[in-house]
Amino acid sequence: MRSTPPNRPSTQRGWRRVGSALAATAALVFAGLGTAVQADAAATASTKVTYVSTPCATPKHAGDLTCKSYRVTGGLTAFQKMQAKKTGITPKAADASTPSGYSPTNLRSAYGLTSAAASNGSGETIAIVDAYNDPNAESDLATYRSYYGLSACTTANGCFKKVSQTGSTTSLPSSDAGWSEEISLDLDMASAICPNCNILLVEATSASYANLGTAENEAVALGAKFVSNSYGGSETSSQTSYDTSYYKHAGVAITVSAGDSGYGAEYPATSQYVTAVGGTKLSTSSTTRGWTESVWRTSSSEGTGSGCSSYDAKPSWQTDTGCTKRMESDVSAVADPATGVSVYDSYGVTAGWYTFGGTSVSAPIIAGVYALAGTPASGTYPAQYPYDYAGTSSLNDVTSGYNGSCSTAYFCTAETGYDGPTGWGTPEGITAFAN
Repeated sequence: MRSTPPNRPSTQRGWRRVGSALAATAALVFAGLGTAVQADAAATASTKVTYVSTPCATPKHAGDLTCKSYRVTGGLTAFQKMQAKKTGITPKAADASTPSGYSPTNLRSAYGLTSAAASNGSGETIAIVDAYNDPNAESDLATYRSYYGLSACTTANGCFKKVSQTGSTTSLPSSDAGWSEEISLDLDMASAICPNCNILLVEATSASYANLGTAENEAVALGAKFVSNSYGGSETSSQTSYDTSYYKHAGVAITVSAGDSGYGAEYPATSQYVTAVGGTKLSTSSTTRGWTESVWRTSSSEGTGSGCSSYDAKPSWQTDTGCTKRMESDVSAVADPATGVSVYDSYGVTAGWYTFGGTSVSAPIIAGVYALAGTPASGTYPAQYPYDYAGTSSLNDVTSGYNGSCSTAYFCTAETGYDGPTGWGTPEGITAFAN
């Protein structure tokens, strides 16, 4: 029988880290940022996964949104332990020369996407919206794709394009090491899930709502039908105006990280026009699927976000009864740093392979699944699509774990069917993400 956390009302928080838990294999710690530790109680010190939040998780200015990523800096990740079982050789915990997180093959296997990824996505464009410039974005992406045997995606062959929030390819924002890590993570995850897709990187001048929102609109104006956003912050009374100004794009699948600070609603994940993506812990298992998932929770302040919006109206297709407004999340995917993904990054850090976690991982993964499923129908909001397949084999129902304490159990605790931390579950193929 699953235990449930104590139920008590939550309090409104200030700005929080959103979206990507970065697990990096190099032992680099950024000044001023604390280290968190995640491990099973029985694990020894040598196997604990340690990680740091990236610099973009600390807003530079009041009102800035934050990225949702953590980078692993030590210990053995789930992927390394899996490889050790196969080879009998225990890898080094901090070695940026070798990938230590899940690969594209692992992710496509976990979510039933192997055949779809091989044949779908051609002609589709996934847009990645982030703040500031990553000058090494294209070359780092090339390294990732080459290592994993994915076709080249470059400016020269028309697969990759990088622009500013105004669409310029030459007048780009100032560079930022923290957001560059986020950008590498997002580009690599879009590639991992939809290797045949084109990728458009739109770089906002700063992490403000106005600039990120302008970049969002530019991504859609340039033709992207799938837009991934791995950033967010606390809800505000202004967010409904941001909805209509920046995120209301019918016929476009917009995915947003649910947050990395545990239970508590965040925006723009609570926009009624986007797909809010929660985070899970993804592990191999002896089941027919070969994988198992639970709610990602590291501590009382770190884990996937979820919650009932204080401002955004409830979409007609969302029918849970405990929240009268927009409920977060809709679906989910891997986000736990301990079960993180491999990313290649070279700007501002020692060039090499890093493992990342957080809902910054899950948002571009789900954007990639939408892209594999095909162009959304005109006039529709693709956040509704998984609800049409609720409770079917097209989604892996996540039924264990919790991300905090709440007064309404399903707001923070996994249950059979819909729940806040994981929504209707994780992809099992592309069916639930097609119109």
